[in-house]
Amino acid sequence: MTLARPLPLFHPVRLAATFFWSGHAPFAPGTWGSLAALPFAWLFLWLGGWQLLLAASVVVTLVGFWSAGRYAESLGYEDPGSVVIDEVAGQWIALLPAALDPVSFAIGFAAFRILDITKPFPAGWADKNLTGSPGIMLDDLFAGIYAALVVLAAQHFL
Repeated sequence: MTLARPLPLFHPVRLAATFFWSGHAPFAPGTWGSLAALPFAWLFLWLGGWQLLLAASVVVTLVGFWSAGRYAESLGYEDPGSVVIDEVAGQWIALLPAALDPVSFAIGFAAFRILDITKPFPAGWADKNLTGSPGIMLDDLFAGIYAALVVLAAQHFL
């Protein structure tokens, strides 16, 4: 697709979809989006435990479904790399079972990034077969669920 009409820098859809511009990193925007999600996840876990992080994950997922497709459409692309709210939602889901320690967060981050890149079923199916916001969001949500299981297993065995 060709470039359509990009939204202004401070447009709410752009702010949300790029998670406050972290998706505009010059390389690996998905990784930067996941990194930007980490301090917020830590804060939510510290303030209210997994319940607050779960609530935040639901909110960011809903905001992602609202903003991701709109922003992609404004750029004229199916799934632009600058849309990283899907990584934020998936990363927060991955960290739901994490303890407030750097090792748990490192495992959650690494597991999520690996699973987001490799896209095991049904993530790969969603990425290839769905369009708009569902196509952008669902593969990362599935990767986040799988990564949360990795975090749980790591905590059990470590």
